[in-house]
Amino acid sequence: MKRRDSLLRELQSSPRTFDVVVVGGGITGAGIAREAAGSGLKTLLVEQRDFAWGTSSRSSKMVHGGLRYLGSGQYRLTRDAVTERQRLMDEAPGLIEPLRFIMPHFQHQFPGPRLFQILLRVYDWISRTHSRQLLTPGETMQWVPGLNTEKLTGASGFTDAVTDDARLVQRVITEARQDGAWCLNYVKAVKVLRAEGQVSGLELQAEDYAEAFIVNTPLIINATGVWADRLQQPDSDEKPMTIRPLRGSHLVLPWHKLPVSCSVSLFHPDDKRPVFAFPWAGTTVLGTTDLDHKESLDKEPRIAVEEVDYLLRISKRLFPRAAISRSDVLSTWAGVRPVVTADHSTAGPKAPSKESREHEFREDKGLISIAGGKLTTFRLIAREALTRGLGGEERLRQESGPVFRPTPRLLRPANISHQNWQRLVGFYGSDLCAVLQAGPTAAVSDDAASGSVPGELLWAEVIWACKHEDVRHLDDLMLRRTRLGLIAPEGGKALLPLVKQYCQSTLNWDDEQWRAEELRYLALWSEAYSLPGHPEPTHAV
Repeated sequence: MKRRDSLLRELQSSPRTFDVVVVGGGITGAGIAREAAGSGLKTLLVEQRDFAWGTSSRSSKMVHGGLRYLGSGQYRLTRDAVTERQRLMDEAPGLIEPLRFIMPHFQHQFPGPRLFQILLRVYDWISRTHSRQLLTPGETMQWVPGLNTEKLTGASGFTDAVTDDARLVQRVITEARQDGAWCLNYVKAVKVLRAEGQVSGLELQAEDYAEAFIVNTPLIINATGVWADRLQQPDSDEKPMTIRPLRGSHLVLPWHKLPVSCSVSLFHPDDKRPVFAFPWAGTTVLGTTDLDHKESLDKEPRIAVEEVDYLLRISKRLFPRAAISRSDVLSTWAGVRPVVTADHSTAGPKAPSKESREHEFREDKGLISIAGGKLTTFRLIAREALTRGLGGEERLRQESGPVFRPTPRLLRPANISHQNWQRLVGFYGSDLCAVLQAGPTAAVSDDAASGSVPGELLWAEVIWACKHEDVRHLDDLMLRRTRLGLIAPEGGKALLPLVKQYCQSTLNWDDEQWRAEELRYLALWSEAYSLPGHPEPTHAV
């Protein structure tokens, strides 16, 4: 596959024609590129920042069937989600992993065990599985040691799934590229070009090129999430989507401080939203919130003080003996959901958690815009977008076509655990052999200089990302290709000299550029991934 710089030079040299251009490099855009290229369409995907920079690296990591949406009557969304969840687990074990969910029940608290078990019975029926379980207080404590026992009457258990969302995007993009898609990060869609009203092309601007350039296409699919309205024409006959940006924020805690082996859920007493504590990448994550995001969409979203307090209150209620405080927090992240809302000019806006998570489309003579939808159903959304844009399914590959190619059978190296091997197989698929040959297979956490870095990330993975996964800035590597910036203390500041040692020559950055990237990354981490009020870094490591 050609590298980014080579593709950009080709696009700059003369206008190219594509069957479809996808704007937006999150999970929806990646899924569209995968289905389009897999169907033999000449496909270009462009992302103005980094792949998965937006919501698709900042979700709650849940590949779930939408039990919550079933409770609010969104049967179709739940049905589609449970089907896709099972499909993804079957195709990419290690990337999409089953996770047990435990919902404790307390006296006089909604929902009670009887009602919740009825909901789970329907959920199991839709998914054609039997994962529901009703636990006694004693059984509950075996699953969740340290749980608050005051007025505990038992718990309900069921199974959903969890993933690394940024890695999911990266693997889907890899699959698209293997079928011929051109996928470019840090390339902005400037203007939709039209001939007699019909889409004819797109003007693009790469971050590292002074001049804009043009590609020709009869079909543009706008999968930019909360930014979807920016490419829509204000004078179009088609009514533009009204997007309500809703922020969801999370706290990342050391696993030893809150050791959970399953996802523990409780409805928050403030707003009756479900909040989860779940294991992820060697840490424990606490989230999420749900409130209107009123800041600029061009800035990195960040958690607010009131959201930190909101999440700490539920941790105190669920795990009083853990005594979680601000000082325990390793990092934070906040994502903005692109929820399509109705006109509330007379009735006023709904509560954020009451808004539908169904996706919607707007079609405007060759420009298809999408917003809403769930991570779990990205494949279905992708196929619907292409069907609309192409005027039918005739040009699409069979619906049964897999998202992920099977991983070749490889022998597990002796120094890699069975659990980590499954993760590696899921994360890299057919690239795994090349990943292991990219550098040392020692874990980052094995190095004495790494500090208390959890997980089993290999240095080979870090080097592979720098060689083959379009790392343009240090935050691409620390926050999305790897999760070192989220799971290591202070955003992995103590690790940066080692990262420089392994990666500087591969990235072809001189010392001046490396210092500039360190300063940029540390400032960004302090601004958007630390607790509010975290001091700004004053110098590079």
